[in-house]
Amino acid sequence: MRAKIDNVLEKLVLLILVIMLISVVWQVFSRFVLRAPSTITDEISSFSLIWVGLLGAAYAAGKNLHLAIDLIPEEVVKKRQRLFNGIVFISIGLFAFTVMIIGGFRLVQLSFQFGQTSATLEIPLGFIYMVVPISGVLICYYSIDTLLNLRKLNKA
Repeated sequence: MRAKIDNVLEKLVLLILVIMLISVVWQVFSRFVLRAPSTITDEISSFSLIWVGLLGAAYAAGKNLHLAIDLIPEEVVKKRQRLFNGIVFISIGLFAFTVMIIGGFRLVQLSFQFGQTSATLEIPLGFIYMVVPISGVLICYYSIDTLLNLRKLNKA
């Protein structure tokens, strides 16, 4: 299942990047060639950047590509590698659950409740903010899956 999710995320992020590229190229073309700047490209680029950033963070969490800073001496870490990895992935999962899923759903709910829309396209911002809980669910899934695999390694 993890490979399927990775595949879908890769394709989705690539699609959003292509949309961003087209938006920027259209903005440059319309501004300098047509002398009539497009008003929608700024919002498309901004919203695409939000989605790429958060979905990319979920993808990076799934591939263990997230930023890591060595604060504990390497000798200590090697002795207790699985324990430290477990602590890291539990922390990542708890953050994703509390901030991204719970907080993200609340953000989406409030956005729809107050009828917030984007300035130019008039898209309900709840649809844009939906990427926060979606990414949170993906990060939680990856954290739990990694923890289960660590547990299997401990038994082996």
